[in-house]
Amino acid sequence: MAAATTSFGTACCLRRVTHAFALSHLRTNANLSFQTTLTSHLLSLSTSSDSSASKAVQASKGEVDVLLKGVGEKSVANEVKHVLEMARRASLKREILHTNFLTPPVLKESMQVLETLADVKALVQGGYPQAERCRISVGHPDELTSDPDVISALSVTGNFQFEPCSHGDFLGSILGTGIAREKLGDIILQGEQGAQIIVVPELVEFLMIALDKVRNVPVTCTKIPLISLDYEPPRTKSFKTIEASLRVDAVASAGFKISRSKLVDMISNGDVRINWIPITTKGTTIKSGDLVSVSGMGRLKIGEVNTTKKGKFAVELIRYL
Repeated sequence: MAAATTSFGTACCLRRVTHAFALSHLRTNANLSFQTTLTSHLLSLSTSSDSSASKAVQASKGEVDVLLKGVGEKSVANEVKHVLEMARRASLKREILHTNFLTPPVLKESMQVLETLADVKALVQGGYPQAERCRISVGHPDELTSDPDVISALSVTGNFQFEPCSHGDFLGSILGTGIAREKLGDIILQGEQGAQIIVVPELVEFLMIALDKVRNVPVTCTKIPLISLDYEPPRTKSFKTIEASLRVDAVASAGFKISRSKLVDMISNGDVRINWIPITTKGTTIKSGDLVSVSGMGRLKIGEVNTTKKGKFAVELIRYL
């Protein structure tokens, strides 16, 4: 009995120490570290007697500003700027650097800009083809020759038969261990069995110890190979609507089968997003390829848009089921 008590006490102590260590290291914002490193690099160059180096820094900063002109959303532009600065650093120093998990709009804008740079190669990894949150690895083309090992997967299992848990339940429990959101990729729900989660490799052992419950369900975390991720392509339903305008309140209300007034209220509450960016104006217009999401109702992709003989718009809507 004494031996069992000692063993239990040792395990609890180990969990507390591991948790404390992770909390002290994992809350660091990667963007801050990128900016700090870049600032140090610029300071070292500016104090150098080599004037050509200073001119190179000014040219690089100017180029970043030019590249960011096409990014409209300020918060997205700021994150893309950090990615660009990191890419430049990686190329100049002939090293490979990795971002945290990026949101879809930041990922999209970052890759569009990075693809225009001849001296930078970028690779995207999210764990599976439909992954939304992904990491970007950047480096000089001569250095980045294969996919780096920068993501890992965990299976979170438990008996969820009598207490089903949502994506938000798993996310809340994971973040409750103290890790930062940007260290976590997608969460793939597995019904009664639990979920599979994608994380940065350095958090695997920590989560295997710290994550022991989702809501009220005890869980076990096990590392799994990425090839074992059990995902299904999204199911969709396509249909068309005829609208007088391409305003989001008109098109989305038809797509989600709700009243226009209700959708306007949801827009005012910040519950409607276009391409993952919240909107607050009902007159915002949509275009082919846009993704409209409404909290609690799912997502809607805008397909082909054509003008009718009467001057209205025939819009193809693809509803994610």
